[in-house]
Amino acid sequence: MNHRDPVTTSHPPGRDAGFVTAERVRSASAHVRRNRVLGVAGATLAAVAVWSVEVPLLGIRLQTQYGNAAPQGVGIASVVLSSLTASLAGWGLLVLLERRFARARTIWTGIAIVALLASLSVPLSAGTTTTTKVALAMMHLAVAAVLIPTLRRA
Repeated sequence: MNHRDPVTTSHPPGRDAGFVTAERVRSASAHVRRNRVLGVAGATLAAVAVWSVEVPLLGIRLQTQYGNAAPQGVGIASVVLSSLTASLAGWGLLVLLERRFARARTIWTGIAIVALLASLSVPLSAGTTTTTKVALAMMHLAVAAVLIPTLRRA
């Protein structure tokens, strides 16, 4: 260590311990983005997996009915679209919160749990049978079980 120049350190050349470089920030950012993409994909696949067990394997007929409208079937396309849309919305909210708050992940987690609880009201009110209500609720829980911890940790 050079005692006459306090800026000089004893770190080996090329090792800038304690310093954040643009390369490290880009690498960390890419890592976070990759994990979040995987979380969104995983949450969508979780809903698809639940639907695949409930409908083709167990033979559950998933139908919803809003008000006096005719019952509508819940197909794989609507499962993919709704779980993907909700997951991307959750990610977008997290990004916005991270730009404004130091405790963004904690705030987001609370909002995500409230959103999950609110989303459970849809299958409970729109499901045409008890089996449908439980089956739809299971899809909501599967998406949340993957998405919330993955986005929180990413």
